[in-house]
Amino acid sequence: MIRRRIGFLAIIFSILLGTTLTGVYAKGNSAVINTDSINVRSGPGLSYPVIGSLKKGKEVEFLSTSDDWLEIEWNGQSGWIASWLTSQDHSETITPKTIVSKVNSLNIRTSPSIGSSILGKMNAGEEATKTGQEGEWISITFRGIEGWVHNEYITEIDTAQVETTTPTVEKESEGHYFTVTVDALHVRKKADQSSRKIGMVHKGETYTVKEMDGNWVKINFSKKKEGWVYSFHGTFTEEGNKQSAAQPELDQVTVLTNGTNIRSQATTSSEVVHRANAGDKLPIISTEGEWYKIALPDGQEAFVAKWVVSDDSNATMINAEKKKNQAREPGTLKGLTIAIDAGHGGNDRGTTGARGTDEKILTLLTAELLESKLKAAGANVIMTRDTDTYVSLRKRVSIGHQHAVDAFVSLHYDANPDSSITGFTTYYTKSTQKGLAESINKGLASTVPLRDRGVQPANYLVLRENMQEAILIELGFLSNPAEERILTTDVFREQATYGIYQGLLDYFDSK
Repeated sequence: MIRRRIGFLAIIFSILLGTTLTGVYAKGNSAVINTDSINVRSGPGLSYPVIGSLKKGKEVEFLSTSDDWLEIEWNGQSGWIASWLTSQDHSETITPKTIVSKVNSLNIRTSPSIGSSILGKMNAGEEATKTGQEGEWISITFRGIEGWVHNEYITEIDTAQVETTTPTVEKESEGHYFTVTVDALHVRKKADQSSRKIGMVHKGETYTVKEMDGNWVKINFSKKKEGWVYSFHGTFTEEGNKQSAAQPELDQVTVLTNGTNIRSQATTSSEVVHRANAGDKLPIISTEGEWYKIALPDGQEAFVAKWVVSDDSNATMINAEKKKNQAREPGTLKGLTIAIDAGHGGNDRGTTGARGTDEKILTLLTAELLESKLKAAGANVIMTRDTDTYVSLRKRVSIGHQHAVDAFVSLHYDANPDSSITGFTTYYTKSTQKGLAESINKGLASTVPLRDRGVQPANYLVLRENMQEAILIELGFLSNPAEERILTTDVFREQATYGIYQGLLDYFDSK
């Protein structure tokens, strides 16, 4: 309350003196939204729930302030908006701070702790708006994500400085070129990360710059197509090497397995008109939901499911051939590729515990800890998801196929209407998966303080459709309040991931 009163007095003084507060223009106690959309929260901070949103250009009256937050009236109740995302044309602004990531795959977390779940990632050179600080942690806004990053991996600069370093090209200008510096870069229909992917360009290719929109670059990536790429994944030059700009007429997908069905319509019930083999490349005509419309060698148009192909032409089952040359070292996981599948994610929350725990968050935290253990033992680890995003079941399986993994481990937490049921269970579908399930279940039984429900057969899609050795673990019942208290602790996740690691080690050592 003291903070709110001080904030309110500050507004009164600022009105009288004609000054501004933290990028908010106090004239008339009003502010104008200057971003596409701003969240309205139940309290003054990123940790408070979102109760609504406001669109760009909306002018609002604010009642009080708390640090960098403005209190407004929202549908008859108190709501809070971030002051740094507001402005008013007739006043000067206080320049906000921008942070730039110094590393690739910088984790954006839900709270200022390495134990919190990951919301997204930033790559080296990407920018975000600083919204606050707590110790060594910086709160940011990045592409609509509000979260925390560690200050060790970022550089803090003025927004004005960022704007002067960004190349601006209003229209196509002869002599301005963009060269891709990453292995593969998606081309999107609009200058937005959520926009539809319409193509892909590759490392070393150079394209004429057609237009700039902030940090997005519009390029011609084929004779008839143009789209947008993110500028930090390439470099700008005055002269382009046009010979390096391989511009295919159409994008391609790569078939992952032999005997893949190519169908007449975008449905599994339609006629099979062709069968493709691993490594075959199919030109994309268009996208229809979970299917690609492709062109066959004879010119016929047909459909292939997204979950049986890769849109990265460099990622094929050739990976399996490369792995044959890697030595398997007993007592370690070197030479092995393990897929960790954190169950659920995004709009799929999984089960919700008796005390409100979301399964999707718990599986991701467990997957991250398991990943660190397996990598320390020498394994190459593939995560089907490493942020709070939705990934379809078939896509999860195809990720394992694409990387020719030696084992696929799907992590879940259980629930039952009967809240008295407890314990962990390890599931398999095919007989070839049973040995792995038994070994991991034995490892878990030696480390976690829960009832062992044993190894059981089950008809799960991620096991049934998997060509790799795959198992699914239910690590305990969130529907049991007492067990939920155990499952949500750091100690349990440490025990469980060590048990899984030990089970994998024992299994491959025995082979």
